[in-house]
Amino acid sequence: MSGDAMIVAGVMSGTSADGINLALVRISEGDGQGSRSGSVAAGRSRGRGRPPHTIKLVGHAEYSYPYKVRVAVLAAMNAASARVADLARLDFVLGELYAEAVLATERRFRVKADLVGCHGQTLYHQGEVQSFLGKKIAATWQTGEAAVIAARVGVPVVSDFRPADMAAGGKGAPLVPYLDYLMFRDAEAGRIVQNIGGIANLTAIPAGARAKDIIAFDTGPGNMVVDAVTEALCARSFDRGGKIAASGKVIESVLRRMLACKFLQRKPPKTAGREEFGREFVRQFLGACGKARKQDVVATATALTARSIADAVQRFVLAKPRSRAPHSFCEMILSGGGSRNATLTCMLAECLAPLGIQLRCTDDFGLPSEAKEAVAFALLAYETWNRRPSNVPSATGATRPAILGKISYA
Repeated sequence: MSGDAMIVAGVMSGTSADGINLALVRISEGDGQGSRSGSVAAGRSRGRGRPPHTIKLVGHAEYSYPYKVRVAVLAAMNAASARVADLARLDFVLGELYAEAVLATERRFRVKADLVGCHGQTLYHQGEVQSFLGKKIAATWQTGEAAVIAARVGVPVVSDFRPADMAAGGKGAPLVPYLDYLMFRDAEAGRIVQNIGGIANLTAIPAGARAKDIIAFDTGPGNMVVDAVTEALCARSFDRGGKIAASGKVIESVLRRMLACKFLQRKPPKTAGREEFGREFVRQFLGACGKARKQDVVATATALTARSIADAVQRFVLAKPRSRAPHSFCEMILSGGGSRNATLTCMLAECLAPLGIQLRCTDDFGLPSEAKEAVAFALLAYETWNRRPSNVPSATGATRPAILGKISYA
């Protein structure tokens, strides 16, 4: 089926564990004539002789987890121990929810998917090698039973994308740089593609870059700390539009202390999750804030995201030795829920202005910011189906390209 146009459903659940993002994407190869209108991306992939992809977003939808499911997911993420039976049942429940989301989106946009690419819900990710039972290993776990999705939807499902990269010596993340490279590379402009989900991550694409020139890594907390603080202090699941933070004042002493954490100081490649910025980090953050006003605490958490992103750009992207001048990077292209937080984006713009970098959004390129990661996993599934690698070793630290994921047949 290599080269044939396919409708692929990309399914993504992020570290915020708020629900399911789903994108229906038409992907084809060749010259793209007659099909490029409305395309969200068209680019030449890695490898000699491979034709350009044409990637068209057919439709995008979001589905919140039922309250009890979100509670169970968060409990599993944060648990020091858990019942095996509960984890197994959660795996199958999420499979059913993912299948329902695909079917509902197909009905809404009146199109049938040929393939599903499901990232699943990450419960644990350890990108760094550690000793365990006499072996030094890295480990990851994304849950959501793909066999259930395949059976309900009636098409093959590609899932469990991270382990193949980790088996090749990588950290299993970030994986979205493959889409970023195809969509946003430019012959003259250096671009930094910044996603702000639960965790924030960037892909730095120098002007005229080849795949091996890409720098990509998790910069630190995205919405995760802001959401947790807002929920703890304001009884809201998130700070809509950054309104609470806008009425507060950043506590600079706390911000400096949090920016000194080990993860933010570590050089790339690196990947983060709730293990770094979850319950324990939030407890330390709130303790450092003491009896400060709620608005000030939320503002400080928001500034932590903005400042950690800008610091990562300055220290690990612009300062990296390269043949091209660092200031070939002139744009940061935002995606993810954090791009809708006006206070966060204003803080980030202020941090980046001295670096000569202006903010844009993936919406400017025809791709809704909330859809980007789901589109990315549709593309990764398409590549896997065609038996082609789609990790970016310069981003993950893998020793070689790897075909990602496992296929469950209907």
